[in-house]
Amino acid sequence: MNATMRAMRLHGPGQPLALDDIPVPHPGAGEVQLRVLACGVCRTDLHVVDGELDEPRLPLIPGHEVVGEVTALGEGVAGLEVGQRIGVPWLGWTCGECEPCRAGRENLCERAEFTGYTRDGGYAEYAVADARYCFPIHDDDAQAAAPLLCAGLIGYRTWRLAGGEANRCLGIYGFGAAAHILAQLAVARGQHVYAFTRPGDDAAQAFARRLGAVWVGGSDETPPQPLDAALLFAPVGALVPTALGHVKPGGTVVSGGIHMSDIPAFPYRLLWEERSVRSVANLTRRDGEEFLALAPEVPIRTETRAYPLEAANQALDDLRQGRLSGAAVLIP
Repeated sequence: MNATMRAMRLHGPGQPLALDDIPVPHPGAGEVQLRVLACGVCRTDLHVVDGELDEPRLPLIPGHEVVGEVTALGEGVAGLEVGQRIGVPWLGWTCGECEPCRAGRENLCERAEFTGYTRDGGYAEYAVADARYCFPIHDDDAQAAAPLLCAGLIGYRTWRLAGGEANRCLGIYGFGAAAHILAQLAVARGQHVYAFTRPGDDAAQAFARRLGAVWVGGSDETPPQPLDAALLFAPVGALVPTALGHVKPGGTVVSGGIHMSDIPAFPYRLLWEERSVRSVANLTRRDGEEFLALAPEVPIRTETRAYPLEAANQALDDLRQGRLSGAAVLIP
């Protein structure tokens, strides 16, 4: 008889996750099986559960900030071993054959599969993952490491596409899991962080100040000086023209989210003077390798709230309602 495990699964968009007892998955060729130690709860999970990302594989185990211990190796896996601690990110599989893959832009693979969206993720006791997209984790604290796998990686890619440490004045809109990680990196690199939160969100503003922001205000406020770049982690399209109005000529606005409400019309004057708007799509293995090596050097300290696996719906709702500082993490 096959062993079974507990998993929180999505059976339909907009429905609460169900606690199911299902067979433990076995690794195929090129895959590893892992015992999940912790899985972060990301805003992308909300977009999947709420039906805003509308092509999930159902029924689905969400979760793409997975930290686990390798328990079995599939055929052909090299470089990983049973007992090793690994992390599994959002980008879960690429073809390696299409034009973007051949050009080193695997984040844009035409046939990509995504952990917790088109592949089962980490809201479970066990998971399987493509060995190519597993990163060694050297942190003994799985709960603290989990948010690095998406909030950290996507935040890092967003920062890098905005010019990295070349910027002196950096605006961050939406001070949640990604922002609280990225702010630590920016401050360590000598950058001045200007944090924009929901208007009146005193807790988020205090959180941003504690992490080193030189100015904190609502997203409806104007910073005391123009920004070199602005990073958007709040899924609010109206913030794009707002941020454009706050960056210097030649400045960049980068959206780090996978989903955003519609961007309203805005005057060309906001875009003129060589301002630019960019988006981030997924991540590359290079991003993972660079950031996970950089995080302990800073060092980045994640702030988390632990939930048992069966409380996944509560964790998602706390994120949805803005009741979290830092990141929620499920502990199976």
